[in-house]
Amino acid sequence: MSSHLRHPVLVASNRGPVSFSIGDDGALTARRGGGGMVSGLSSALAASATGGYEARGGYSTGGTALWVCAAMSDADRAAARHGVVAAGESPGDVPVLMLDIRPATFEAAYNSIANSVLWFVHHMLFDTPNQPHFGREFRADWAAYTEYNAAFAAALVEQAGPGSKILIQDYHLALAPRQVRDLRPEARVAHFSHTPWAPPAYFRMLPDDVATALLDGMLGADHLGFLAGRWADAFLACCAEVLGAEVSDSGASGRTVTYRGRTTTVAVHPLGVDAESLRERARRDDVQAHKAMLRAQGGERQLIVRVDRTELSKNIVRGLAAFRELLESRPQWRGKVSHLAFAYPSRSAIPEYQAYTERVRQAAREINEQFATPDWTPVVLEVKDDYARSLAACAVADVLLINPIRDGMNLVAEEGPILSERGCALVLSREAGAASLIGQEALLVNPYDVCATAAALHEALCLPGAERRRRSAAITAAASGAAPARWLAAQLAGLD
Repeated sequence: MSSHLRHPVLVASNRGPVSFSIGDDGALTARRGGGGMVSGLSSALAASATGGYEARGGYSTGGTALWVCAAMSDADRAAARHGVVAAGESPGDVPVLMLDIRPATFEAAYNSIANSVLWFVHHMLFDTPNQPHFGREFRADWAAYTEYNAAFAAALVEQAGPGSKILIQDYHLALAPRQVRDLRPEARVAHFSHTPWAPPAYFRMLPDDVATALLDGMLGADHLGFLAGRWADAFLACCAEVLGAEVSDSGASGRTVTYRGRTTTVAVHPLGVDAESLRERARRDDVQAHKAMLRAQGGERQLIVRVDRTELSKNIVRGLAAFRELLESRPQWRGKVSHLAFAYPSRSAIPEYQAYTERVRQAAREINEQFATPDWTPVVLEVKDDYARSLAACAVADVLLINPIRDGMNLVAEEGPILSERGCALVLSREAGAASLIGQEALLVNPYDVCATAAALHEALCLPGAERRRRSAAITAAASGAAPARWLAAQLAGLD
């Protein structure tokens, strides 16, 4: 164990800011990771490493932060054998330590527990008459999840010194705060949840000992952060009902949970966007090339854009159904609007995700079969990982559609208006975490109501350019006010 301060700030997350591929010549190539959590953390840590955030209300790590994540592929594991690796695209990016966790342990922890159980619980998406099954196979997977978290805890303690602050991310690592605490009682630990948190009635679907262990693991932290007040409310209710913990909403520390002789503070930390860095990235040649291609594809038509992962919560199929309803019920839009649906592949090892991705493809095919003409393709669907393409799509959007069933972050809802060149209207699910920050400037919809979503798309397409620009400017201001700099600083301040 290090006896000196090696890294004043350590971040732990399942997924890191880069992934690796192996070329024909055996060389490793790094590529930026996707997703809102990676975008937010990368922006915060990279700028703090160069001291650039202090002027924007942030926290400077002095260039010695470290991001600890799991190796997720054979190429990642090859990189992990090299120890700490450089991350990202610029000199200020934070170094990464990838953990080479046994593939069987990773598979059971990541796919079988985190993504097939915990994610489904927090998003309230189980097909309850048929799933879940908590039998012996689940117990073996739960043991792997515990082992997976323990590997992170050991690495964090190894890399930390006296005074280090440890920031643990998301449901993949719910046990790690307590495990760090057991190894290093004096450690300063925060945990942030990028997803919703299930209310007690749904959370108690988990086996009693597992539900208890998850809450106890989280409460090993000194400070817990959530994206929206309702997710914090649900967590506190679980602590009270499942653990019988003492929950308080008063006092100098704000909201607290006292359990096993320790008090943990709980706060809401909205996550916005570093508009300056985002625009700088969007000016690069790869984004400009995509923009030119998309403009040529769209011609003079208005463009409805969505950028999502192919996750069950993102509600892409109902979004496509709403676009179809728009064309069916308001035929004046036929040939006048195209829908660019750009999706990142997600959790392709899980059967439910494989089936859902195929449903997305089928829905797009059916719309094109019904409405396409020789010079108009209503839906342009691409399922691939392409960050530059996503930024370009946001820049050319007239309308941005974000309609999750239940979701934590949805940073694209903020990134789109920031990047939009003409100003865009935002059709946003009221169940998105971003709704609490920018919902007043969006056209809010019930994500289950296809007809209402189609009506909102129609309203968005009809908004005058000046109103779209006003809304985009207001969203940009709100997102910038909760930029990753401030989000990171608020959590670190919660450990002071």
